[in-house]
Amino acid sequence: MHLPGRIGPIRHAVLRLLVLCVVAGTVLAGLLAPVVVGAGLVSNGVSRSAGEVSARHVGPQLDRTRLPLVSTVLDRTGAPMALLFDQYRLPVSYQQISPEMDAAIIAIEDRRFFSDSGVDPRSILRALLADSVGDSTQGASTITQQYVKNYLINVIDRGDPVAQQADRADTIGRKLREAEIAMQVARTMPKTDVLAGYLNVVEFAGNIYGVGAAAKAYFNTTPDRLTIPQAALLAGMVNNPNRYNPYTHPRQALDRRNTVIDAMVQDRSLPVADAATAKAAPLGVVPDGPVIPGGSCLAAAPDAGFFCSYVVSYLAQAGLSADQITTGGYTITTTMDPVASRAIKEAVDRNVPTAQDGVANTFALIRTGTDTHQVLAMAANRNLGTHGDRGERATNIVADPSNVFGAGSAFKIFTTAAALEAGTVGFNSTLPNPPFGCFLPPTAHRHAPCYPVHNDGTNYPDPISLQDALATSPNVAFVNLESRVGVPAVVQMAQRLGLRHTLQANDAGHPPVTDPDNPLSRDPQYSEPQSRYFQDLLSFTLGDSPVSTLEMANVSATVLSDGVWCPPTPILSVTDRNGRPVPIAQEPCEQVVSPGLAHTLAAGLSRDTTAGTSAAAAAAAGWHRPDIGKTGTTNESESVAFVGGVDGYAAASMVFADGTHPREICPGTPVHLGDCGHGAFGGTVAAPPYFAALNQILAGQPDQPIPGPDPAYLRTGDRGPIVPYVVGGQGDAAVTALAQAGYPATVREVTSTAPKGQVVGQTPQGNTPTGTPITLYVSGGTT
Repeated sequence: MHLPGRIGPIRHAVLRLLVLCVVAGTVLAGLLAPVVVGAGLVSNGVSRSAGEVSARHVGPQLDRTRLPLVSTVLDRTGAPMALLFDQYRLPVSYQQISPEMDAAIIAIEDRRFFSDSGVDPRSILRALLADSVGDSTQGASTITQQYVKNYLINVIDRGDPVAQQADRADTIGRKLREAEIAMQVARTMPKTDVLAGYLNVVEFAGNIYGVGAAAKAYFNTTPDRLTIPQAALLAGMVNNPNRYNPYTHPRQALDRRNTVIDAMVQDRSLPVADAATAKAAPLGVVPDGPVIPGGSCLAAAPDAGFFCSYVVSYLAQAGLSADQITTGGYTITTTMDPVASRAIKEAVDRNVPTAQDGVANTFALIRTGTDTHQVLAMAANRNLGTHGDRGERATNIVADPSNVFGAGSAFKIFTTAAALEAGTVGFNSTLPNPPFGCFLPPTAHRHAPCYPVHNDGTNYPDPISLQDALATSPNVAFVNLESRVGVPAVVQMAQRLGLRHTLQANDAGHPPVTDPDNPLSRDPQYSEPQSRYFQDLLSFTLGDSPVSTLEMANVSATVLSDGVWCPPTPILSVTDRNGRPVPIAQEPCEQVVSPGLAHTLAAGLSRDTTAGTSAAAAAAAGWHRPDIGKTGTTNESESVAFVGGVDGYAAASMVFADGTHPREICPGTPVHLGDCGHGAFGGTVAAPPYFAALNQILAGQPDQPIPGPDPAYLRTGDRGPIVPYVVGGQGDAAVTALAQAGYPATVREVTSTAPKGQVVGQTPQGNTPTGTPITLYVSGGTT
């Protein structure tokens, strides 16, 4: 009978079958030459592609150093703070995998694993024949091929969905490439390494990768202790992790597990009697699992979340990307002191409850020193997280300039330091202090309006001593002093003493707006960094601009470290997956003011807790230690601050409105938003957590005295030359400017995110005799 409608399909099937036989024979010979497939052509590009992938990306042994691993963040005692990962994987060696697991995976996936050459021609031929007649249920991949496929998907192309789709494509080209790489792997890797490699790379359900993580997540055990039922369940899952998930599809998972056990019997790796016992066992997974730890700083303890977040951003600034951190298997030992951190967290939570509407209390603690400023704690009443209604914040409100209302009169520290350096005042000076004044900066044109300011209260003496002014904080005295010394000098001093990132932000606490299509790019308040925006604004000394709590603590650390600024570092050490040290670039420390000025400024700040604005809170806390302190309160009490230091510790506590409808902060139990008419002050609301936490941290430790004023800074007058401040300029121009001022300069290139060639630091600064060598730190970029 003539059936023209069926001749075409039959002929096509026959031709296809012949081609598939040729392919199987080619694989059997280990020669993956081009073959004709239907009307198309699998060209030499297939073979070249396989070779390029294996040589450039995979390598004949599948580079295990590329395997994404978990990075571990530790506190300074070695206790875990957080795990950071993209794929939850706990790699193990072949010796750390139970024989039961080996037997289970080989029985169900590749019975001839230990004898094949990376591919199994019989299985390929069987699968291709089945595929030619429409039966797609026959598998053909060996464990070695699956190792290659999973390595490509989960390692090489893990961030490229399009490439991953190609790695999974059911095409002859993909299978040929995979087979060729598998044969290369089989020739260069011991079988035991291949098996362990496969079991380390394969995916289980729920972002679980590898048998180590699976054993932990599903059974709370280790791979070397996996039993027959446990091993069979995991071996069965690799075929389809979602379908055989024991939590979402327990019936299918049980059936699949028992299928694996039957396969082990057929493979003679399990006696029939033992198989019956194993099949009778329940699934045995941990309840409410799988148990997977959080893979980001969001999972850190409440007192460690912001610290962990700062660690990640600090390492990024040093050139270690977030992707490197979450895949590199690093061990990151931080400077966090768990005792101090818990004490601070308890103090701020008592002061302002975590979920208190619209009120944040941030706190940072730093260890002082002339060679490093180690961050010991960064905490807040808020917790790092994404649930705002629970008092969580997704941004780092401790490290970032998140207090958009400012530190208030704590900024008077910068005016005092600039005036001492210029000789405008001395430690023994008195300051004019009428109840009201209206002032102009020195550079103002003759028709410019003056800046009006008044004191908060009428009990201030006029004149007032510098030390009393620092302790009681009259506005008129300090705005007048700022107008005499010049706002640019005060802003520069703030940058030198520690407000590095703060002053790079705009007056809203964000990066300056530079997009010309954004209308805010034409508004200096948003388009300029604070360092430029405040050059002529006398309000700067009153601290009404966004500021970082961490950086204000570091200002105190600089003062108590003989005038040496160091970056606030959270890192003690970093090691890679093999335990080798990883060098972390850190900004060099700088002598930003002379030691004599730093001692004089510390002496000036030493009366706040005894006779100043925080004295009542100190007495209530039983505080008796010699320390430095400066409170701050903004005009509408939307932010209050205490910046201080004692016995080798530098601290900042800030309480500020952080909600969508900021209002006056009111004292009370709890501290709250309101219209109380007698809003919070730095001494009454921000200082108590400082006393509470430091009383606990310093319990039993002896007092350390605050240095007295340096004789050279007792009176007004010429302090001698001041080194030109060239940070932000270009290296060659900076060297020339210093030479013209009488200072020889040497240039040292450092890793920095600043543009290459830009000066990012200099030492020493301030009152320095001419002829003194100056070291310039110039950005070499991050690579």
